[in-house]
Amino acid sequence: MTRVLLEGSHAIAEAAIQAGCRFYAGYPITPSTEILEYMSHRMPQVGGVCMNAESEIEAINMVWGAAACGVRAMIASTGQGISLMQESLAEMANAELPCVVVNMMRGQGDYFQATRGGGHGDYRHIVLSPHTVQEGVDVVALAFELADRWRNPVDVLGDFLLGHTAEAVAFPSRDGREPPAKPWAATGARGRRAHNVTPLGSPEKLNLDPGSHHAAIAAKLPRIAAAEQRHETGVLDDAEIAVVAFGSPARFVKYAVRVCRERGMRVGWFRPISLWPFPADALAGVATRVRALAVFEQNAGQMIDDVRLAVLGRVPVVAIGGISHDHSGFGVGPALEPDHIVARIADAYGQHVASRTTEG
Repeated sequence: MTRVLLEGSHAIAEAAIQAGCRFYAGYPITPSTEILEYMSHRMPQVGGVCMNAESEIEAINMVWGAAACGVRAMIASTGQGISLMQESLAEMANAELPCVVVNMMRGQGDYFQATRGGGHGDYRHIVLSPHTVQEGVDVVALAFELADRWRNPVDVLGDFLLGHTAEAVAFPSRDGREPPAKPWAATGARGRRAHNVTPLGSPEKLNLDPGSHHAAIAAKLPRIAAAEQRHETGVLDDAEIAVVAFGSPARFVKYAVRVCRERGMRVGWFRPISLWPFPADALAGVATRVRALAVFEQNAGQMIDDVRLAVLGRVPVVAIGGISHDHSGFGVGPALEPDHIVARIADAYGQHVASRTTEG
């Protein structure tokens, strides 16, 4: 399989194109601007459309229109821009419109925004978080498949490091597969009467009773939660503590765990790939085998809520991360220093393992 060297943002954009994305709208905002720049010259080459909108609000509504017409569509921004899109993102979920939303975060402070949603009503987005550029390529292809399968928006949660790291990547073969047929889409009344796609549904199941319509949307969410939990683990067989981390910081955690192992600490790691649905079942299983879970995330403590809900008090859950930025506020802060992570893991290990061994 041919591999090419690409910056993360460019690789994600190319992966979207190869997955059949033919409409992109966005607004320049660091650290997602490179996706817009790449799409601006690549989309015309494949017969697609790239729109540099006047604002994030216009951009997401353009994506709404393209998705409602059955086109695979994507938008990218960072948390501040996605804050402006929340009304449309909520209503797209209610309208059952598939699309992909890429958030190149500044740090990891947008976890709540992505997994809880800043909009209104009983809706969820599927949220996937890659930790390498190759996984970003794979996850974007998956995101379009899941969006169409569940007729639901899918978020890809990246960050500054993912977007600006260059790696050799290979693009998955689609084997000639075309996106699925979308008989619900608004297509200009080709051979049938005209119709709209609205937050009350599309023509094949238009429901003018808002309560029952929203109840039907909500009933889909447990099925998604049961089917789409994804995670990765490492060196847990004899681990006494497991470190839970997602996204780019998980790469630093993997290295730190290896250093801890070399120093005689029995430490493993658990990485959620789907942030919603959170892989609670798998993490609960880990909690039956370790003495504590240490959560490393670059924020004031957000994913740690889902970790605590998953384990329901079976073991102590301790925070070893925190808010950490460079002077530009892009999240490349001192907390990512490997020595810092190793020291925080060692502190948790000493508190929950070594001290208990001594007491015993």
